Amino acid sequence: MKVVSIVGMAGSGKSEVARVFERNRFKRIRFGNITDEEIKRRGLELNEENERCVRQQLRREHGMAAYAKLNLPRIDDSLKSSNVVIDGLYSWEEYTLLKNRYGDSFHVVAVWASPKTRYQRLGRRRIRPLSVEEAASRDVAELENTNKGGPIAMADFTIINETSLEDLKRETENVLSVLK
Repeated sequence: MKVVSIVGMAGSGKSEVARVFERNRFKRIRFGNITDEEIKRRGLELNEENERCVRQQLRREHGMAAYAKLNLPRIDDSLKSSNVVIDGLYSWEEYTLLKNRYGDSFHVVAVWASPKTRYQRLGRRRIRPLSVEEAASRDVAELENTNKGGPIAMADFTIINETSLEDLKRETENVLSVLK
């Protein structure tokens, strides 16, 4: 079985890539669900400020590999019956934990889009839209506080997502054909 993690900055198209993997019989695990579940458990409003606060607190409590650690039971359970695609690897520590655990079965796909393109997309999102200022602030926080650059740099595949959704899906299918 394979574990494929999709990495990239907010608005790059990670979730769209993960959906293509999901349509190709990969079980999708979204690391951000841990944040959403914790926000709901605390009775907080789902917004960028609360998401950032919860993410930072979980990392203080569980270390920088928090999301990988907290999702290991879901990943391992899913691997009993299918390949897994992870939507949203966030840190170098998560990358190294998963690489050490799954070895050659672990692959990383980076999705890249320019800040201008990503900020436009994030402003149009139906769920959790972000202003340009919020998106830029999130970029800085993710790069400075989560070591997100390492997994992007070490990706096995990189998809440039500056054009259409159709092009993104076609590029993702190309990656899938190599992984099969």
